[in-house]
Amino acid sequence: MKKIMRLILGKSLQEDQSLLWEKLIRESRVEWNKALGRAREGPKILVATSTGKEGMAGPVESLLTAALTLRGANVHVLLCDRFLPACSIAQCTRVADFHEFGMKGSGGRQCQKCLKKGNALYEPLGVPIHYYSQLVSPTEIQQAEDSAKAVSTEQIPGYRWNGMAVGEHALACALRFYAKGGLEGEPFAAQVLQRYFKAALLTAFALRNLLGSIHFDCAVFHHGIYIPQGIIGETARREHVRVVNWVRAYRNRCFIFSHNDTYHHTMMAEPTNRWGDILWTPQVENQLLGYLKSRWQGTRDWVSFHENPQFDLQKISDEIGVDFSKPTVGMLTNVIWDAQLHYPANAFPGMIEWVMQTISYFSKRQDVQLLIRVHPAELTGIIPSRQLIVDEIKRAFPRLPQNVFIIPPESRVSTYAAMLQCDAVIIYGTKTGVELTSMGVPVIVAGEAWIRNKGITFDASSPEEYFHCLNRLPLSKRMEEPRIERARKYAYHFFFRRMIPLEFFESTESRNAYKITLRSLEELKPGMSSGLDIICDGILKGTDFIYPAERQNDKNGY
Repeated sequence: MKKIMRLILGKSLQEDQSLLWEKLIRESRVEWNKALGRAREGPKILVATSTGKEGMAGPVESLLTAALTLRGANVHVLLCDRFLPACSIAQCTRVADFHEFGMKGSGGRQCQKCLKKGNALYEPLGVPIHYYSQLVSPTEIQQAEDSAKAVSTEQIPGYRWNGMAVGEHALACALRFYAKGGLEGEPFAAQVLQRYFKAALLTAFALRNLLGSIHFDCAVFHHGIYIPQGIIGETARREHVRVVNWVRAYRNRCFIFSHNDTYHHTMMAEPTNRWGDILWTPQVENQLLGYLKSRWQGTRDWVSFHENPQFDLQKISDEIGVDFSKPTVGMLTNVIWDAQLHYPANAFPGMIEWVMQTISYFSKRQDVQLLIRVHPAELTGIIPSRQLIVDEIKRAFPRLPQNVFIIPPESRVSTYAAMLQCDAVIIYGTKTGVELTSMGVPVIVAGEAWIRNKGITFDASSPEEYFHCLNRLPLSKRMEEPRIERARKYAYHFFFRRMIPLEFFESTESRNAYKITLRSLEELKPGMSSGLDIICDGILKGTDFIYPAERQNDKNGY
């Protein structure tokens, strides 16, 4: 019933957003037409939304289209008009016939609705709209078809076209489609991967042709991975067009923007001088600690994975069987299929191998308990995982070592309460490392976590480095005060400065959608919203996407 309600809400929200733009433009028609006229000579910005049905992208990118136009930018929009044979919207739970999808790809009513919603959002704004089908020649369509047939499924993941990792993004999207970390055993997996591979090539052709005919100063689009977004980024960078990616942040009404690449990559490589010199005051520290405490129940975030989490340590101990009076090392997993990209700094090829080798290591360390907290989003995420880490562990370890304990994804046990009892915590890619280090908990990083490379954690880039870190456990002490302060500075930067507030959005009952709350176009003009000004300046001028929260009055509770 809840799923049906979310679908109904998502549909009505999209319709409301298009009606909102019609209303706002109608009320300011003369002024908007003047803005469009001035913008014709301005810097050209490509808002490469592509998928009109994407519940999070449409509201944000249509608002950015309007705001950038009011700042003199010549904004163009890119939409897929039922052209791509597969994209990130497709999911196995929404496909009735895997064989038909593998052979024909996306199409039919779902693609028609996607195009209709995209047009409804952007047509009222009166900006140029480009469609994929208009950008690719029949010869290129045949070339993509021939390549999809000629390149084997084993070759696709590493396949590069014109130096671009089209195969990697095709694989990532296929894994997202199946909600698994591998394609083995999945019906028609080879055909599905080929559909995504063909879609990746068609996207590359379309973008190359568009960027070759119009010189854009910047391309803006959601996320920056999967199909078509990952290929849009690859092509734009190759054609020397600046790229801006964005994603919904954790905090309510906040978003993360990044230059040049997806935030998955850029957050790890961000220079430490962007945040190391923050003026650290008791007021700033209290603001951070207050928010971190709210994270325990998600009261100030867009999404909370658990209602009424269990904080009672005795009840946690009774449920899991762990004895917190003994040295305990925590371990936090990720959703297996999510953002399956190549990270050269990872100590292991993938998360599953990391988990198995870690359990094997601790099976020989009876002096220490290992407490594995499985990510709740395996079950409660927008796309529930079809490959559960608990099942993988059971296959590898039919009988779990006596000193290894698991908190399953459905458990109400508070991750924070359990991990704070640990001597140290090992992570792969979770963002929780940012929070735990702020609380003084030593963290070992084996994967692509954003806390890596900050001078705060123990970072391992090879199995040898990783096991060397484990050999030092238990540490029997918390982090030193200077390192805790450094961790808190980064946490503040991460949660308050990189997460830029846009007060024009409001949460809804649908987890993957929100609505615009604008009352007039006046609110989008320069000087009316500091968060929007920072975002638009970053897109137009290439300035940092950093919100100086420590200098703001924080009137709105951000």
